[in-house]
Amino acid sequence: MGGLTRREIIQLSGGGAAAAVVGSGLLTNWWGLDANQPMDPKTDGETVVGSICELCFWKCGINVHVKGGRVTKVEGNPKHPLSRGRLCPRGVGGPGLLYDPDRLKTPLIRVSERGTQRFREATWDEALDLIAKRFKEIAATHGPESIAMFQHGFGATWFVHLMKAFGTPNLAAPSYAQCKGPRTAAFNLTTGSHLGSPESVDIANSRCLTFLGYHLGENMHNTQVQDFSTALKNGGQLVVVDPRFSIAASKARHWLPIKPGTDIALLLAWINVIIEEKLYDRDFVAKYGHGFDELKKHVADKTPEWAWTQTTIPAAKIRETARFIAGFKPASLVHPGRHVTWYGDDTQRLRAVAILNGLLGNWGRKGGFILPTNIALEKVPTPTYPKPKRAVADRPRGKVIPLASAPLAAGVRDASIPGTADYDIKAWLVYGTNLPLSLPEPQKTREALQKLEFVVAIDVLPAEIVGWADVVLPESTYLERWDDLYNPTYEQPFVALRRPAVAPMYASKPGWWIAAELGKRLGLGAYFPWKSARQYVERRAKLSGLDFEALVRDGVIVGKRQPVTVEEGVALTFDTPSKKFEFYSDDLKKAGLDPLPVYTPHPEPPEGSYRLLFGRAPQHSFGRTANNRLLAETYAENEVWINADVCRSLGIKDKQRVVLVNQDQVKSLPVRVKATERIRNDCVYMVHGFGRREKKLRQAYGKGASDSELVTRSVQDPIMGGTGMNVNFVRIERA
Repeated sequence: MGGLTRREIIQLSGGGAAAAVVGSGLLTNWWGLDANQPMDPKTDGETVVGSICELCFWKCGINVHVKGGRVTKVEGNPKHPLSRGRLCPRGVGGPGLLYDPDRLKTPLIRVSERGTQRFREATWDEALDLIAKRFKEIAATHGPESIAMFQHGFGATWFVHLMKAFGTPNLAAPSYAQCKGPRTAAFNLTTGSHLGSPESVDIANSRCLTFLGYHLGENMHNTQVQDFSTALKNGGQLVVVDPRFSIAASKARHWLPIKPGTDIALLLAWINVIIEEKLYDRDFVAKYGHGFDELKKHVADKTPEWAWTQTTIPAAKIRETARFIAGFKPASLVHPGRHVTWYGDDTQRLRAVAILNGLLGNWGRKGGFILPTNIALEKVPTPTYPKPKRAVADRPRGKVIPLASAPLAAGVRDASIPGTADYDIKAWLVYGTNLPLSLPEPQKTREALQKLEFVVAIDVLPAEIVGWADVVLPESTYLERWDDLYNPTYEQPFVALRRPAVAPMYASKPGWWIAAELGKRLGLGAYFPWKSARQYVERRAKLSGLDFEALVRDGVIVGKRQPVTVEEGVALTFDTPSKKFEFYSDDLKKAGLDPLPVYTPHPEPPEGSYRLLFGRAPQHSFGRTANNRLLAETYAENEVWINADVCRSLGIKDKQRVVLVNQDQVKSLPVRVKATERIRNDCVYMVHGFGRREKKLRQAYGKGASDSELVTRSVQDPIMGGTGMNVNFVRIERA
């Protein structure tokens, strides 16, 4: 194994230990599966079904092998531009979700007060009739706007369509204000465009990559991990800024163990050096830059010596790395990251990242930010949505958040606590997102759930949110259903298809069917003029001029690659007010906000406490995969990383179990210690998604500790409303 290249190791992920288990036949009896599972007589011989994954948001192309009506293994689709024939561990472990013995099997209706786990089984007609009845009653009394939807995952498109037809604007996804929203706002302000998903970054051709708190390789974005491997193999250099010596840091030329919360200070100092030493791309700045003189004046006193007092990074190291990063321009990329809601000034931090990239002249350049395209899709005609009578109820009365471009999930949650917003939310429809873990300040989520009149949860597993629902609807997994066509903006335009590899197990139903049946009961049948999702997808493909048969056969249609860089002939344009790259933002100035990034020190940990940081493991997606038996074989529970000197001072040993207690006296479940030199002594680190308290999740229950429970405070970004969550502190007690 030691002789393998990084590229070969990635390739092996499609056929490693997890895949061997899946293909061994163990799935038929390992977990005590129902012997009466439906068998598809059409798959007696092995067949391969092309589809797209749903184990994370990346939506890689997959080939699903089926024999005897059972999925035997999942591999990467070599024709799909995102997977290129390879999958991460999560994608390979997809059958662990399909055959999870803890799956929701039938609709459930609550028979006790909300928050207790007492339900009775129900038929689909009974459950859907009840939902429709309660939604109509609530809408008649309070208006359809009083019903909110929370969603995550590609399958949510059917329910977004349903709720827009119903007339509510309160359609919130935690992925915006709890994850990537500050990045969207920052790059829109600076360049006039957002970065998309997947991000429009040319990692493979970068000569120098810079990561700030970005754990690529641990957060397993398949295509970017492959490109990262290619860049390193081709001699690309790496700079990593992180309080923790991450996997990426182990491959870096420079690792800067920054003091948490001081990234803006470092970025301003780098900008200072690059401007003062004239290391920036002067042609780009002269031709496309707006507000460069204001920027130069702004950072004149933000020297490396000043930043050293804030970041604890020596001034000489700051100056050296600024020169190093600039020396590879324009193929020098400062990655914008993804989960970027840290301290409440996140849009300004991402503005500094965008500005730094602009100084490197990498916009639209090979090895920098590309200008991607997509294959346009026609819509299947349906009636026009009604115009909501009220605005989104996602902020306190009178509060202005000028650049929020999507509903704020935590704000919609807060509006469910009476008297918080302009009007009260009375009911929730929750699709595929476990709100007790995905929203900060879980005490507010519990309070909101207790105040609501009605809650519906649509899920595959009995996640914690299910225990709060009045009606639970079991959805089929992504391996058992059709979904809409997928056409992201990407360097290689394509359209991909999700279709079922096997029939739905138990009494579960696909999301398209649930949404359509609810639509009929709500008097919205005209919005669902198709008999099946296959009919819908086929019609949409043909309206868009696509070969549906080829799409079914290959799982993907790849379009002709268009020029995406200046080197290929693309002319740079910027959809900003100045029509230029905005180092200085007039829009922020008009809104009464700082037009240039400003560094403000953040509170220090109290005596005897440590800042709580969290991230991902390559085997897991958020908390969605913690119950997956296949993935648990290699990562069953998380640990808390604690500096070895801190452990010695506290008399704590490696592998010992401890309890974390936050500033509000909330205690975690016992968690194993990872005593290590690979983290600073003023913070601790955990992988997100563990410490589950739902007993019906038999694999995940009680394993490790939950960072979400400890995030009882957050700081709101004044520009776009994101929730900075790295503002919580914990002390360490023996378990």
